[in-house]
Amino acid sequence: MSEVDQSTYQAQRKPRSAFASRAEYLDHELQSMRPRRWRPNLPFKDYRFEVEDWVPAMAATIGKIVMVAAIVAAFATQLGLPETFVIENVRFELLIAAILFVVLVSGFLNPNANLAGTHGPLIPLIPLIVASGGHPMALGLMIGVLGFILGITKGGSLLARLTSNGVCGGLLLYLGFIGITGQISKLFAWAEGFDMAYLAFIVIISTIIMYAYLEHIQMRWLAIPLGSVLAAGLSFALGAPFEFTTEPGMPNMNPAYWWGENTGWQLGWPELHHFIAVAPFAILAVAMWSPDFLGHRVFQEINYPKKTEKVLMDIDDTMCTASARQITGSLLGGGNITSSWGTYIVPAAIARRPIPAGAILTGFLCVVAALWGYPMDLAVWQPVLSVALIVGVYLPLLEAGMQMTREGKTTQSAAVVIFSSALVNPVFGWSLTVLLDNLGLIGCKERGKSLGHMGRWVVPGVVFLILCAVMAGIGMFPGLPPLLESFRELS
Repeated sequence: MSEVDQSTYQAQRKPRSAFASRAEYLDHELQSMRPRRWRPNLPFKDYRFEVEDWVPAMAATIGKIVMVAAIVAAFATQLGLPETFVIENVRFELLIAAILFVVLVSGFLNPNANLAGTHGPLIPLIPLIVASGGHPMALGLMIGVLGFILGITKGGSLLARLTSNGVCGGLLLYLGFIGITGQISKLFAWAEGFDMAYLAFIVIISTIIMYAYLEHIQMRWLAIPLGSVLAAGLSFALGAPFEFTTEPGMPNMNPAYWWGENTGWQLGWPELHHFIAVAPFAILAVAMWSPDFLGHRVFQEINYPKKTEKVLMDIDDTMCTASARQITGSLLGGGNITSSWGTYIVPAAIARRPIPAGAILTGFLCVVAALWGYPMDLAVWQPVLSVALIVGVYLPLLEAGMQMTREGKTTQSAAVVIFSSALVNPVFGWSLTVLLDNLGLIGCKERGKSLGHMGRWVVPGVVFLILCAVMAGIGMFPGLPPLLESFRELS
């Protein structure tokens, strides 16, 4: 066999029978893959499907339905659009994501690009975006263009290299803790709505016991499907109200319908002033990508075995993919705001599976959910949603953050990024702590000396000042009025 043949996945891989355990087999699969960027990667030739791939696929589908629904509903509430609009647009977005990008890009063309998901942290800003005169298409196009520029210039990977383990670990700890407490609060609020608050406690304590047992037997990758079944089963058994309402069907696929003046969004096509209004929010959204994407890649590094660098998520390629998906979705009529797909990559890393096989299964499940309709109702049911997010995303983030802050002076940087994130938001906390950490004021002082002037203070300083200006302009600093509104009043 030639040297070229020896370097292929087919030549390197071994059957399951050649290994003493399933874990060893999965590790070898990761080490054997030779993904090709922006070239065809074919199932069974360049990678295989395993039962573990269904775990991130199910988690990603649940998360996608929930997060897109949250974003579209936030826009619809501000624009006075009915609930039926939200359901139809979410179904439309599922088909766009599944067919055009999840399967085509991450499944075949670039297995190093994580799936293009949903930008959850931007949801609270949507009322302000609409109040400022923003247009969903203008916002999406500007995010896509700015993200593509950052991706092709490799700005995302640069910012990732300038972020130390302490800063990244602290960010993961903060996001994990805030996510868990938020979902617990939502679960109790849901149960209190029909005077059964004890149901939330039962579901949560049962989830904790289940998760601990799965950790004990080293099958944590089953947490999402088992947790979802457990939450749904307990809630049904104890009498929680639930009914299927979304019937099978096909959403309207005509962009002219979605961007009509009397149909779809009822906004027409955006004009110049719409792009000006959304510019600060688009800059902030793309700035949020770097810490988000970095956290996802680091989570892979923590869970994957050694010698698997070739299958790790590429931050710049993921940015380019997310940007292309954002531009396409916005032009067609979707309301999603894109980011790296956390509810896919985190469970996939736990299950020790590469990106492409699970991506194809995710695309299949998204199409089924969009056309069938009924799975959407179950995925957004509060106990299923909350438990899936807790065990599939937020608890693993906490664990990863703790692992990254165990050695050296990383705890100093972690503490500062948590403190400053709680003061404003994770973007502020990340950018400020990267600057302080690289200057050597906190964390490992020797690390900063090896970065040079550009890495120590020029790039972190410029990024911090730009983000502060944007956040001050749209009123994200506590106690301070939005500077943009002040300028409008003066003018």
